[in-house]
Amino acid sequence: MMGSIPRLQTKQFEAKNRGKKLRKRLSAILSRLLIEKGMLYSFIGFLLGRAIILSVVSPFAVAFLATVWAVQRRHSVKVVIAVFAGAATHSGRHALFTLIGMVAFLFLANLCRKMKREQIAIPICAFVATTLSRLFIYSLSGKLSVYEWALLAVEGLLGALLVLIFMQSLPLLSPKKYKPVLKNEEIVCMIILLASVLTGTIGWEVQGAQVEHVMSRYFVLLLSFVGGAAIGSTVGVVAGLILSLANAVNLYQMSLLAFSGLLGGLLKEGSKLGVSAGLLVGTCLISIYGDAASWGPSLAASAVAAVLFFLTPASWSNKLSRYIPGTEAYTSEQEQYLQKVRNVTARRVEQFSDVFAALSKSFSAKSELVLEEEDVRKETDYFLSQVTEKTCQSCFMKDRCWQHNFEETYAMMGSLKEMLIYGHELKGKTMREFESSCVKSKRVLEVMQQEVSHFTANRKLKRQVSESRRLVADQLLGVSEVMDDFAAEILKEREQHELQEMQIVQALQSMGIDLEKLEIYQLEKGDIDIEMTVSFQYYRGEASKLIAPVLSDILNEMVIVKEEEISPFPNGHCHLAFGSAKEFMVELGVASAAKDGGLVSGDSFATIELGTGKYAIAISDGMGNGRRANEESRETLRLLQQILQTGIPEKVAIKSINSILALRSTDEMFATLDLAVINLHNAAVQFLKIGSSPSLIRRGREVLSIEASNLPMGIIQDFDIEIVSEQLQPDDLLVMMSDGIFEGPKQVQNVDLWLKQRMSEMLTTDPQEIADLLMEEVIRTNDGEIGDDMTVLVARIVRNKPEWAAIPMRFDPNKEPRQEVFN
Repeated sequence: MMGSIPRLQTKQFEAKNRGKKLRKRLSAILSRLLIEKGMLYSFIGFLLGRAIILSVVSPFAVAFLATVWAVQRRHSVKVVIAVFAGAATHSGRHALFTLIGMVAFLFLANLCRKMKREQIAIPICAFVATTLSRLFIYSLSGKLSVYEWALLAVEGLLGALLVLIFMQSLPLLSPKKYKPVLKNEEIVCMIILLASVLTGTIGWEVQGAQVEHVMSRYFVLLLSFVGGAAIGSTVGVVAGLILSLANAVNLYQMSLLAFSGLLGGLLKEGSKLGVSAGLLVGTCLISIYGDAASWGPSLAASAVAAVLFFLTPASWSNKLSRYIPGTEAYTSEQEQYLQKVRNVTARRVEQFSDVFAALSKSFSAKSELVLEEEDVRKETDYFLSQVTEKTCQSCFMKDRCWQHNFEETYAMMGSLKEMLIYGHELKGKTMREFESSCVKSKRVLEVMQQEVSHFTANRKLKRQVSESRRLVADQLLGVSEVMDDFAAEILKEREQHELQEMQIVQALQSMGIDLEKLEIYQLEKGDIDIEMTVSFQYYRGEASKLIAPVLSDILNEMVIVKEEEISPFPNGHCHLAFGSAKEFMVELGVASAAKDGGLVSGDSFATIELGTGKYAIAISDGMGNGRRANEESRETLRLLQQILQTGIPEKVAIKSINSILALRSTDEMFATLDLAVINLHNAAVQFLKIGSSPSLIRRGREVLSIEASNLPMGIIQDFDIEIVSEQLQPDDLLVMMSDGIFEGPKQVQNVDLWLKQRMSEMLTTDPQEIADLLMEEVIRTNDGEIGDDMTVLVARIVRNKPEWAAIPMRFDPNKEPRQEVFN
């Protein structure tokens, strides 16, 4: 029994697949017959051949032929036959007029085939052909009054205008070849085409119901259900207008269709039943103002249209809704397209990230500075081959040294090479043995000393190349990590926060705040992102006074107003954006002085707000004083800011800056860097010190020293960055200084201890006052002299206190928010 259930499910699945394949095959066959074989164009041409407005005006036939000629020229012959057949069913005079007009158009269109702007010439040809044909028909009656001339001009202009309208609507009959997005103008043009086709059905009746009334109301029902009140009323107005022009008796149809489309669109939330009820109510109301005898047939026509509407498959309306802007299906289609574009973009970014990671690995594999034993052997062989070529090759003792005593000679000369490379004095046992065994010892040593300079330069060049490779590898790896993070951000889906959304809506409703729209993008700790549209009669700062405190209580995190756009009108819509407040803030104080009281200091400082909740403080001291040193330090900080704000890790950023400073010119351009990166969420700080002075942390009366040993930037390329991490507390004072402050007190033996003592004795906690006092102490200790550029930067870590306290709210989980909030 259990085994039969999977087999039954398999059979059902196969039957469902066969049904889908059959429907797809039938749809393909039908599409081929209607579009590719031109049957649909022939049917439309037949009805347009019968279409007449104002009793005598018929601009549709030639206009449709002109459109087919421009869009689907291969079906022109079929359309000519179909249009003539449709005109013949109306009257012989009308058939003659249609035939002459089509022949005239084909003649003129062939003359204009070689024109560059054929699209402009076709409406003109339609105008000329229509007027000439009507002029010929009028000439048969023997009189042409002013009224006939007016009708002739109107008919020609309508024909040219219909060509332009049909050119926009006819391609939509084969949507596979066109983008599935309809503009409002294209929708109106399609409605005009449908209404024009319906005029060809005037006079057709089925059981007393006129076909044009049934079909026009059916289209109103369908498009009201799909597009809403705006589309439904537009369809009703256009269809009713064209039908009333075709038959004056149908003049009230425009009001009936427009009103029914409006009601149906407003009642679309009630599905097909609500839309049909809108049509029936509109028919009853409009028919009261008409003839009592027409009330029954009109209601019957609406009932038949409603029946056809109910019989319409849901797949048809769903497929149609994808082409109309504003519908849920259209929005879903656009979201799927955007999702696909986002996924493709993320994959491409990930591929680029993999490429950079592979390049980084390739460079790092070749950047090892430690020489293997085999590499050292090769270097020694190359060095000795250069020496022996210039000395031993012409020596009569060559065979004894290099054939009979090869190992001893090789080891002896290798030792001499190492002594010369490392600058050791040539003496001792090795030197005595070499002088006793070599008859040209002085000449050999001279050549070896010459070759050592080339050998050292070559090794230095290899080391620089290797270090450059390693630097490039680090930079490529940093770029790869940034691109990985970017790809993850692209793929990050908007999470659903139904519980928080319901709580926020209930809270604001209970406070009497009219919420129009709520968008919750992110609720991660420290990275909240909420936007809302609210209506206030008079705005008095409710965003920061009421809404932000309520959000803080609901989300259990301090929330502040990031952005607000307030409407200048009463009861206007105000756009508000809320985000997480940082747990800590930084208060800064800076004091600076140039050497000997000059105007330009070689020190520079910067504060950098990073997008990840981090705050960077940096001091750079250019070597020397004056404008050149100022340029070095400012350039260092400028590069640091630009690289850090891209998201590249601090160590990679500093190595990149060091490489740039070391390689960009042959001049000596060195700079120190003192960087502190503070996490504003937990007050953790990381210090990266490159040739800079120690930093101090004052906690109460206790003063801590932070230092690291690294050479200034730009001196060497191969250096390791030491990162020192500390955990700050609220009200801690962080003091960063240039070497002018730390080395300023010349008469003080232990400057570190002296600075700690001065810091602990200060009663104030204001950062600016501490910076000024520290600068004054150093200058006073030097008897008022400023021997070097001085910069001191003091940062105070304070806990961020909200301006308004959180407002506690109580929530009823069973209470649903009012639906009108989400309009």
